[in-house]
Amino acid sequence: MPQRRWELDALRGLMLVLMTLTHMPTMYSLPSGQPFGFVSAAEGFVFLSAFMAGKVYGARARRDGVPAMQTAFQERALRLYLCQLGLLVLAFTLIAWLGVRNQQGGVTGLLEYFFIDPRAAVVGAALLIHNPPLLDILPLYIALMLFSPWLLRLGLRQGWRGVLAASALLWLGEQWGLGQAVYELIAALTGLPIPYRETGAFHWLAWQALWVVGLWLGARQHPLPRFPHWVLAPAALYALVMLLWRHVAGQDPMPGVSAVGLLLDKWSLGPLRVLNFASVFVLLVSAGPWLRTVLPRPLPLELLGRHSLSVFCAHIVIALLTLAFFGSTQVVRPWSTDVVLLAGAFAGLFLVALGVQAHDRQGGFRSKSRDGNFKPRVGTIT
Repeated sequence: MPQRRWELDALRGLMLVLMTLTHMPTMYSLPSGQPFGFVSAAEGFVFLSAFMAGKVYGARARRDGVPAMQTAFQERALRLYLCQLGLLVLAFTLIAWLGVRNQQGGVTGLLEYFFIDPRAAVVGAALLIHNPPLLDILPLYIALMLFSPWLLRLGLRQGWRGVLAASALLWLGEQWGLGQAVYELIAALTGLPIPYRETGAFHWLAWQALWVVGLWLGARQHPLPRFPHWVLAPAALYALVMLLWRHVAGQDPMPGVSAVGLLLDKWSLGPLRVLNFASVFVLLVSAGPWLRTVLPRPLPLELLGRHSLSVFCAHIVIALLTLAFFGSTQVVRPWSTDVVLLAGAFAGLFLVALGVQAHDRQGGFRSKSRDGNFKPRVGTIT
């Protein structure tokens, strides 16, 4: 089993920090979103998860066979689904009650469809069809994990060209509304009552392309490519232009010009946004070896990234509770209050990560080796 790579854990930890800053309803939410250009933490988190899944489960398939790899994927997907069910139960009970009791529009707006049609919302959410804001990331992840054994099997046995080409076509179709068209056709044929807008912000047919590329790169038995200067120079220039554009124009790249917004759309992964992500990826891969030698290891970020699932769920819970008690970003609060809220949120995330780490270490020392001696488990990418 491949050993953990601390730099990947640190990057995932950074993505969790950025997501927390964005999802916590404070005055710092909007300015901290997409700090590196028109690229969000969600893209980085999904891509890194796919890369690590390809590396771990690809090695598992080569070592133990495809059935073992498929079982491992399904077990992971089940764990994610149970986490999602836990978050949904919390949202539809305590958070909904607090939102109504405290008259917090941020919560009642987030759970609007639940208040309109509770039965359809609960059943749809359990089936990963209805996905309220903040609760629409894990369903995407679960679906991708369930499809990944089939993708890996095809890629390892027949090569990745067909898989990548099909994925690119689906992404292209989503730019023209393929996902919504298919969903509305199914809804018309089956009488599904849940509107398309209630299925979540992420357009799955677009985001699968990011996952497939990450899965492919992770499953390769070769190191990441070294990019020539004729690739590196345009990537650096494009990333710089996007970075300056983002911080000069704000989150909306060109207010009033919807066509430009579509090209940089987050939810459908618009073409210019994909190029922005690709340029940042090229720069990180090229500068990675140098950065590892000059920068100190960011141990706090590693801790968060090493226990990313628990930390991710914790940040959703904290954000929901903050919405229920303190309101959305529309509520005017002193800056000091928002600083305290963020400090408390990050303290909670680190406590969760430390608790999970302590639990894992205790379990590791209790596991026996074949010769009957106790020894800790070696950390692997999960």
